Amino acid sequence: MDNTTIGVIAVGITLLLIALRFPIGVVLGLVSILGIAELTNMRIAWGVVSATPFDFIGQWELTAAPMFLFMGYLATEGKLTSGLFGALRLFLARLPGGLAISSVGACTFFAAASGSSVATAAAMSRIAVPEMLKNGYDKGLATGTIAASGTLGSLIPPSVLLILYGVYAQVSVGQLFMAGFIPGLVSALLYAMMIMVRVKANPALAGDVKVDATRADKIAALKEIWPLPTLILLVLGGIFTGYFSPTEAGALGAFFALCISLTRRSLDWQGFKTAAVNTLQSTASIFLILIGSVLFTKFLAMSRLPTAFSEMILSVSDSQWWILFAVALIYLLLGMLIDSIGLLLLTLPLILPLVDTAGIDAIWFGIIVIKLLEVGLVTPPIGLNVYVIKGALGNLVTLPEVFRGVSWFILMDFVALLLIILIPAMSLWLPSLVYN
Repeated sequence: MDNTTIGVIAVGITLLLIALRFPIGVVLGLVSILGIAELTNMRIAWGVVSATPFDFIGQWELTAAPMFLFMGYLATEGKLTSGLFGALRLFLARLPGGLAISSVGACTFFAAASGSSVATAAAMSRIAVPEMLKNGYDKGLATGTIAASGTLGSLIPPSVLLILYGVYAQVSVGQLFMAGFIPGLVSALLYAMMIMVRVKANPALAGDVKVDATRADKIAALKEIWPLPTLILLVLGGIFTGYFSPTEAGALGAFFALCISLTRRSLDWQGFKTAAVNTLQSTASIFLILIGSVLFTKFLAMSRLPTAFSEMILSVSDSQWWILFAVALIYLLLGMLIDSIGLLLLTLPLILPLVDTAGIDAIWFGIIVIKLLEVGLVTPPIGLNVYVIKGALGNLVTLPEVFRGVSWFILMDFVALLLIILIPAMSLWLPSLVYN
């Protein structure tokens, strides 16, 4: 067999093993080692294995990921996010579907703090969904709102996926953070507008919610939630103005989250240990996948499969629109089967050479890819966020109810995706303004 054929077979085996629920990092690493050994010999394969992990994981930019994860876990354990839903409810309850819109806003703030879609969905499902159901909300609307809004953690900075893409594609993580900011807010606004229109057309979806909040109640609610917006503004403001690198911003964010929690006496030693352990576990899981993906990249480069793949796509057309369509199709199909981090790191070795050849802006393309991964988080049959919601709520809802509710939000995701593609300035204006 020629090298390209070996590469194709290896990719097929990889997808099969991942579909069978083997750990993605382990699969990528083992397939890469055996593939390199088949192309060369086992001695060279072990040489690559011994040198690659340290060379890649030692990159300074990657330290931003555990910093932001730690900040998010500290904010959660320190209860900096606990008052979000209640406060937004007081201000937005008079709107059609006000509780659901409050959930979108709370998820947006939580996502900006945690950088994790799954963490956002898990936390907010326990807070917001029971409250919405208690007030007569349709189960599909209640759960679909949280499942979809949780995906905003992939796009709104600080996002772990944006950090991984930036390191892997060798582009500025700070620029990616700025590029994802406007598309993330647009996605949240589209969700809110869709909820309002649906509830206005069918008021039974949102029950009959009555919230009588005085001015004093609203002021008290703002006093309760001030730490989280302040923390987010500190982190993003430092990055956007160029005072902090993403890693420095993440470290300062974690430090201030700890200080605020201790000052409010909302974090004890057990909570700190829980945040630290969760950070270590999440970081280890992500870095294992990263090491496997880097080995996979080296194997694919030796097999020349990325070159063959690029030539195949370009043989149809070298139009950027065709390439974006082909890439979107790949991500939407695989996104139904593979989690977002694994899919991102599995496909970048094949996709990035194609993007580079076509002259597509890597920052803009990164935002498109992350948005496609967001859609995958709620798309059947896997829809990781949907299963997170189901796991958190138990028998309170069924999977078909959650998938039914999230379908309207998937439609809004496609609208947002079209806007990002058709209006590149949505992603490129802010980075160019700051960096130029």
